[in-house]
Amino acid sequence: MFIILYSCFFVSIWGLAMPIYEYESLYPDRGCERCANRFEIIQGINEKPLALCPDCGAKIRKVISWCRAAIVEISDEYVQVEKEVGKYEDSGMWSHAAELADKHSEKIKDKGMKMRALDNYKKAGYELGMLEKHAKNDNDWQ
Repeated sequence: MFIILYSCFFVSIWGLAMPIYEYESLYPDRGCERCANRFEIIQGINEKPLALCPDCGAKIRKVISWCRAAIVEISDEYVQVEKEVGKYEDSGMWSHAAELADKHSEKIKDKGMKMRALDNYKKAGYELGMLEKHAKNDNDWQ
């Protein structure tokens, strides 16, 4: 399974892909709070670029923005474990959730999953001292 994360570029409005454009004031010291810094506007591809700030009317310019995207591969096993841990948590079965998350975190060396396991152990009533020792032993794979 792949998850694609975007921090800019397109949004979907009523099924249409609309680009997100960034603008900034030509004179930041004279602009309003909005245009003194960069701000985003959703516009159609064929729309003319804005020349004035929609809030204060100051002159603005379109800025070339860097679209950042990441493709993250997540194994089907991880997705399944995540779902099962969530089901246990939703049911209040903290020790089951903790054991499953702990076992999986050991296998894939996932610190986030380990912290989730420790949190669930606490909710299940395990002794805090034992949990701290457990966490310290596994910090080798940060």
